[in-house]
Amino acid sequence: MRIFSAALIAIGLSIILFIFGPYIREELRYSFNRMSGVEYSVDTLDVWSFQRPINIPDIDFSIIIPKLNATSKVVENVDPLNQDEYLNALKDGVAHAKGSASPGSVGNVFLFAHSTDSLVNVGRYNAVFFLIGHLLEGDEIDIYYKGRLYKYIVYDTKVVEPTDTEYLGTLTAGEKTLTLQTCYPPGTTLKRLVVLARLKN
Repeated sequence: MRIFSAALIAIGLSIILFIFGPYIREELRYSFNRMSGVEYSVDTLDVWSFQRPINIPDIDFSIIIPKLNATSKVVENVDPLNQDEYLNALKDGVAHAKGSASPGSVGNVFLFAHSTDSLVNVGRYNAVFFLIGHLLEGDEIDIYYKGRLYKYIVYDTKVVEPTDTEYLGTLTAGEKTLTLQTCYPPGTTLKRLVVLARLKN
């Protein structure tokens, strides 16, 4: 009976680790870096002991979030209403919503990642947005696009309904903005977390 009970416990723990492993790993890495004082940047080359450079995945189109040490290439012009298309794109990186602005231009750049249809599929998709809930006003988000670096500064975060699509469009007329979206809480599709940023002058 003890062996059977131990086996059930081991199976249960294995299932939990399989489902939540990517999220737990990212949270532990983030917490360790914050406690140790390590900082990441695209602007530095280890000029002091706790500062680290970030590898740029693709200068044609990629996202770098220094606070989270998160990087990913961006798949351009993905239809956010076509599930097969965006789920396929999310296996390779962050998706740029078709019809939204290009980085550096007037309008709203809409990037989304970590969309999943069930907890079991969390590990199949890019985990770069697991931790964007830690972003606060004033934090930096860097976008490389066609060889140029654009820096956006976070000004707000919101939890919204899955049916709320207003963030796909222009947020403020004449402004250069960026929206990051992911499912929330991590590993579910109950809500959406959006992070709003403006291009740094």
